[in-house]
Amino acid sequence: MATELEELVTFLSSPSPQITKVAVDIVRGLTGSDEGLHSLANQAKALIPALSRLLTAPKEVSEAAAEALVNLSQNSNLAGEMVQMRLVETTMDVLYKPECCVTRLLVMLLVNVTQLDAGIASLLQTEDEKVRGLYVMKLVRSFCRTTYENDDDSFEHVGSILVNITKQREGRELLLDPKRGLLKQIIRQFDSNSSLRKKGVSGTIRNCCFEAENQLQNLLLVSEFLWPALLLPVAGNKIYSEEDRMKMPLELGTALSIEREPVNDPEIRTQALEAIYLILLQEAGRRAFWSVNGPRIVQIGYEDEEDPKVMGAYEQLGSLLVHGSGVEEPEPSTETTK
Repeated sequence: MATELEELVTFLSSPSPQITKVAVDIVRGLTGSDEGLHSLANQAKALIPALSRLLTAPKEVSEAAAEALVNLSQNSNLAGEMVQMRLVETTMDVLYKPECCVTRLLVMLLVNVTQLDAGIASLLQTEDEKVRGLYVMKLVRSFCRTTYENDDDSFEHVGSILVNITKQREGRELLLDPKRGLLKQIIRQFDSNSSLRKKGVSGTIRNCCFEAENQLQNLLLVSEFLWPALLLPVAGNKIYSEEDRMKMPLELGTALSIEREPVNDPEIRTQALEAIYLILLQEAGRRAFWSVNGPRIVQIGYEDEEDPKVMGAYEQLGSLLVHGSGVEEPEPSTETTK
């Protein structure tokens, strides 16, 4: 005899829109508590496909289904089952349908499932050489076409997805491929007023710098955008002297010649310093850093810094500049959406 939960899941596929609406609202409510999530986990094999089929329903149903899936995906075991059921593919298909009305929620769902290695592999499409990277290219294009100034910045969480996929070398290599030009597009989003976008971009750059030993040239191909994104957050608040600015490229010198909004998030400043550190482990990276008067920027920025963790990152970088590369490397960063 079917339990109440089993019956509830079957109602998600009811031919009656009214019954489906009531059922999906109840499921969404249950996913909002630990007890509800635990009870629904036993129905995952029927529940996840049923909810995924509702993502193309009218908004009052698809929104509830998407919210339920986002909540369920916070559980790593359930997120793993979603990946096995090819929910990444389903999500990307629905996301780019013209009638999609749950874009933000679907992007958040992708953030959660790419916490898992299997989810990253699925989004990178590593098993199919013909389409490898296509999903990521679509997401980057959407990320860069929408802005914080929009009323609904539905793709701002893509930055967190990019941080997640660059935990793995395949993801870093995809973004660093000069033929695709993805990293250049992503870095330019650092100018956004959205702190979420900025943090996603800085974390992605930092992770990509773990490939500096083998791909430094590809990183420096976008140095016109890379150095401002890394150095301006840690440059402090002072207006720099003309003497200092003359030793910098125009884009840096101009930005440091005027008053500017500080980057208040210490995590972004830390990530920028760690990225610079990874670049400076390479001799050619150190030469490039000196060529933009980087040591002077770091010196002045350190004088203004008050956060202990960020100060530690400055000091780690300073020890490398003075003594060489005898400092432990950081680990690639990750993002979580809840």
